[in-house]
Order: sequence, then C-alpha cells, then structure tokens
Amino acid sequence: MAFITVLGSSMTAQAIEIQGHRGARGLLPENTIPAFERAIDLGVDVLELDLGMTRDGVPIVHHDRALSPDRTRDAAGTWLSSPGPLLRTLDRSDLSAFDVGRAAPGGKTAERFPEQTPRDGTRIPTLADVLGLGRRPGAEGVRFNIETKLTPLAPEEAAGPDEFARAVVAVLRAQEMIERSSLQSFDWRVLFAARRLAPELATVCLTAERRWLDNVHRGRRTPSPWTAGLEIGAFDGSVPRMVEAAGCAAWSPNHRDLSEEALAEAHELGLRVVVWTVNEADEMVALARLGVDGIITDYPDRAIEALAPWRSR
Repeated sequence: MAFITVLGSSMTAQAIEIQGHRGARGLLPENTIPAFERAIDLGVDVLELDLGMTRDGVPIVHHDRALSPDRTRDAAGTWLSSPGPLLRTLDRSDLSAFDVGRAAPGGKTAERFPEQTPRDGTRIPTLADVLGLGRRPGAEGVRFNIETKLTPLAPEEAAGPDEFARAVVAVLRAQEMIERSSLQSFDWRVLFAARRLAPELATVCLTAERRWLDNVHRGRRTPSPWTAGLEIGAFDGSVPRMVEAAGCAAWSPNHRDLSEEALAEAHELGLRVVVWTVNEADEMVALARLGVDGIITDYPDRAIEALAPWRSR
C-alpha cells in the first residue's frame, strides 16, 4: 500500500476526524444506541451509521437489508436460523419484537469482535432516535454520517434512491440536523436525489475496489450501475475527478485502495478524504501521516489513543 511508505514523514498540521463505525462496533453491538453512546463518551467527532427503511416508510438504523441470524433474536429469544425478512416488508412496530443486543455464539460477528460487550434487550433504533443523541449534554458537537443501504444489483430488496432521499431529508429537517449531517452511499443515485431536495446537505461518495465489492468498475466494458451514470474511463481512471463530478464534498474510499497520488489529487480538487474501515493503530498512524482528513473505525478507543498527536493540534 502506498501510504506505508510515508511512515517516517512529519505529521500534518491538520487535526484528523474520527468517525465511530456503526457507533463502536468493536466494543458494543453495531448500530445500536449503546454503541453510539459509547462512541460519544469516547470523544468521536462523527457517528457513522447505516440506514434502511421499513414498509411504513420509517428510516431505521441497520446495516443489512434483511434481519441477520448472526445478530438477531426473536421475541422468544431464539436466534434466527436463516436470514430474516427484508426490512422493507416489516413495519416499524414489527421490529420492536427483535433483539439485536448480542452476537450469535460461534457466528462471524462474535469471532471477528471478541471484545464486543452484549446489551441484551437492545432494539433497532430509528434515525430520529440516533439523531436525538446529538442533543444530549456533551454531544452538541457530534455530527452524523448516514449511509443508505441500497444496491442497484437488487433493487427489489430496499427502498429506491428517490424514496430513500425523501425519507432521510424529511427526518433531518424535522430533527433540525441537516447542518450536522452528511449522507454517504456506494450507490451514488441517492446522493444526487438528496441534493435535489436539500442542496445544503453534504454528500460523500463511497468507493471500493475490492474483490468482494467494486462500485468503480475500472477497466470493465460496461459502466458501473453504482455511480449514477458516471464512468471512470471518462475521467482517465481518476476516482477523485469522478467524485468531484458527482458533486460530493468528500471521498470515502476503502483505506487499502488509497494511494498517495490519489489523496493529493483529491485535496487539489477540494475534496475531503475519509477512509474506511481502519482498526489497527499502526495503520491509523500511517494514514494520518499520509494526510487523510478522517478515519472510520470499529474501535474509536484505539483511534483516540493512536491519533492523539493529531487531535491536539
């Protein structure tokens, strides 16, 4: 990775932003009120969260388009044996029956995050619930980075981009939180739709060029369905230039996709660069020295400690 080569360079003068991924996924069950509260207590700048939508049009904070057997128990306390119903087939009231406060024993989440502390009885919050945390004493400066979870590859599984945009903007306005929020997505169509409704809402173009997710489609014969009609080839292979053309205020790449040259180009274009998801302290330090503007992490406690020299500036 390109950023590793700059470990010996001097620290940048710019303070680095820390975003708690799904609250504090490494410490508490993801996308829950306890996880967001812990992230606030640790001192993050931004709560990063995922967004789905119920059948009755309520934006809810949840990563998967369907209830996951890895993190969900029913009203009887029984683990789901297979992927549950799609969120869009359930009303908000239906979701109150499910407990998402513990990782399933022996499951992927439990294996990946052994330090995660259970909070039995925890329910799936609404977007309004999480935004309300920003009005608590001591949290007045916390901001929100909201990721819409939809995919052009399975449009039947979630609300469409226009529906998502309308619902999110309505809640942000009702909660008076537009100025403290940004909207991010791998599916850039929803970002275009949101800016048409609320030009003042900052948008963040998420990108990944990984084997398990690639929304850029570099070198492919067909354009990416993720990037709202923009083609990487039309920008000479430059993701930052494509992000600028999309009207995003920030570019959020997978941290392993970022090169020193791409970061410099993004900054020249006036883009902020916030990388995801960085969990090891040495990588956090390397990226800070490279000059990224922010880091999204499952372990905000590690980030607060590792990035203290940049935070004190």
